[in-house]
Amino acid sequence: MFPIRDHNPSGRVPYVTYVLMALNIGIFLSYWPLFSDPRALNGFFYEWAMVPVLVSQQGTYETLLTSMFLHGGWMHLAGNMLFLWIFGDNMEDEMGHVGYLVFYLACGIAAGVTHLISAPLSQVPTVGASGAIAGVMGGYLLLFPRAKVDILIILIIIFRIISIPAWTMLVLWFAIQIFGGLGADPETGGVAYWAHAGGFIAGILLTIPVFLRRGGQRFWEQTDGHPPHPDATYRFVRTSIPKVTRK
Repeated sequence: MFPIRDHNPSGRVPYVTYVLMALNIGIFLSYWPLFSDPRALNGFFYEWAMVPVLVSQQGTYETLLTSMFLHGGWMHLAGNMLFLWIFGDNMEDEMGHVGYLVFYLACGIAAGVTHLISAPLSQVPTVGASGAIAGVMGGYLLLFPRAKVDILIILIIIFRIISIPAWTMLVLWFAIQIFGGLGADPETGGVAYWAHAGGFIAGILLTIPVFLRRGGQRFWEQTDGHPPHPDATYRFVRTSIPKVTRK
């Protein structure tokens, strides 16, 4: 189960979201050739990724920022960019371009610090925009809990798209991070569950001032928990490809 789109186009062009996506994709392409040389790739990650033991013992704090723009593979990049594209534009709409950029970076740093606290001596490089994007998702949950999100459900050979309220998908996602973090050893690598959870909580906390300026609960009542503009509508259309029947 994963989201493929929301029904809530932004009221302004989300330039910062587009620039962040372009940076993440462009930076990944710049070091993509290193994936054919594991030794060179590891050296690159040890220089630019967030390695908890290096941060805690040598003070490489700048990697809390640089690691946010690195990814461990195509699927890692694609998944993060999908989530950023779905949830980022509405947050940028509410916060403004500069405010949203500061918010995004702050959530990413908070996620990195959370991972550092959970595994201060880990030697495994940590990369990805997931923590910052988790913050965007946390802020989205606070501002637009009832916004419609389309998710693709895959059950072996069954593929189906359904629309659900954003809060359902986001709360479930957060619960997965908590249970994943409780069952994993952050010192040995894998998914940085606590970074995701930390970014998500930071996103909620940093969005509270915006929520209160919009009127708090009154904002929910005025918008019914949706972004304050009309929803997009989607419908399936018949394909022009002819069906081939069995004789």
